[in-house]
Amino acid sequence: MPDFTLFGDEHVRQYEATGGKVGHDWNGTSCLVLRVKGRKTGTLRKFPLIYGKDGDAYVLIASKGGYPKNPGWYDNLVANPECEIQVWDRVIPVTACTGSTADKKRVWPTMTQQWPDYDAYQAGSARDIPVVLLRPR
Repeated sequence: MPDFTLFGDEHVRQYEATGGKVGHDWNGTSCLVLRVKGRKTGTLRKFPLIYGKDGDAYVLIASKGGYPKNPGWYDNLVANPECEIQVWDRVIPVTACTGSTADKKRVWPTMTQQWPDYDAYQAGSARDIPVVLLRPR
């Protein structure tokens, strides 16, 4: 059973305060902090998200647990692809793009090794769950 005691804003707070010593390793997977401007307000938003790697790109899955709509952070990235991530104590400027069908086919197995529930989320959702590639600038 996953431990959700470290979640949301508290996850971000502890991750940033400790340079990822608390929060990078979470429930058997790896997390980063995404920093992106809100598409409506322009306010900086922060999200702790599971990530993988594909070459030099960081990979995110916009699953929202299989919910019918994309997560807000994904919509923010579509509107504002120039953003930052924090991985451990490193803040990295990146450019986000939605992966192609070929990208998804390539990275999906790696991401389901990180978080096996992604397969169930996709199977239970009518939407094609986006894969996001974050490339360092």
